[in-house]
Amino acid sequence: MPCLARSAADGQIEKITLGHPLLDDYLVFVAARARTSTWLAVAYDLKVFFEVVGKEPAVVATADVFAFLSAQRAPRRGERVVRLEDGEAGLAARTIARRLSSVRGLYGYLCAREDTGVHRNPVPGSLAARRPGARRGRGGVPLIRTPRTQPRVLAPAEVDALRAALRTHRDRAMVDAMVLGGLRRCEVLGLRLEDLSAGERRLFVAEGKGGRQRVVPVSARFFAEVGAYLESERPGASSARQVFVVLKGARRGEPLSAAGLDEILDGARDRAGLERATCHQLRHIVLHPAAGSGHGAGGHPGPGRSRLDRVDPPLNTWRTTGWRKRLAGEGVPAGGGGDRGTGRAGHPTAAR
Repeated sequence: MPCLARSAADGQIEKITLGHPLLDDYLVFVAARARTSTWLAVAYDLKVFFEVVGKEPAVVATADVFAFLSAQRAPRRGERVVRLEDGEAGLAARTIARRLSSVRGLYGYLCAREDTGVHRNPVPGSLAARRPGARRGRGGVPLIRTPRTQPRVLAPAEVDALRAALRTHRDRAMVDAMVLGGLRRCEVLGLRLEDLSAGERRLFVAEGKGGRQRVVPVSARFFAEVGAYLESERPGASSARQVFVVLKGARRGEPLSAAGLDEILDGARDRAGLERATCHQLRHIVLHPAAGSGHGAGGHPGPGRSRLDRVDPPLNTWRTTGWRKRLAGEGVPAGGGGDRGTGRAGHPTAAR
């Protein structure tokens, strides 16, 4: 049975093993091309798979994959207990699909090596369609049909209440980065001091999702909170390059962790009396009702977010009156920054 073990130094995971030569070799391969969170997720997915299957990698057959699929979809809390979101009694479809993807990646690696005794991938990419051309692409249906759901967004009043419940300038600055700049949790925690450009009201995201870099325009309110945090809260003896660090305790001055940020939000959510408020929901917040079909955070089309939410309104300003004047005057040009680069004169997005 695989046993997941990891070793860390200076707060960074350096090695993850499962106690099997082939699996450990694959984890080394994943570590060289993926982020730590993906590395951990793949290791855990493989651990779960081989615990359920109970076979050596070289003898796993497609029938074992379908047996694993059935085990993952089995009821977890009884036949009559299902999730309201998708009506399933077992694990969520996205979780199962991710685990199958991790296993498929493992066997793709083992097949490519040609020295492991594995000559075919036992995880089918899809099943045959009922008729040729019934689906776009390869003409097959996926093993797991994942629901296409809209992101759960917070109401403006909920964001106001959450922000009012935060106790430090550091915490408000982190939330502002997510709400006003659309930054992910890992991107907020990865911000370095040299990534801040207060004069241009921009942030440089050095390590975004998938290793992508981008420049993001952010409200002046974020930089005001960051300035107050750096002046009065951040430990002067801290040598961390990251902007946001731990303020007290044994780890004072060290970079803030994802668990620490989650703990901060959990406490603020409880004090504000909110049932839900996550980092992912904050970056999908709708800052004004008219922004229904603009560009999502990071420059990709997404529901409920447009370039208008990157300017400089107070949090309690939700009307669209005067937004065009803001963009033309004191705000940041709507086409500037983001994944698509700085807006250019004469470009359609530059005057949007």
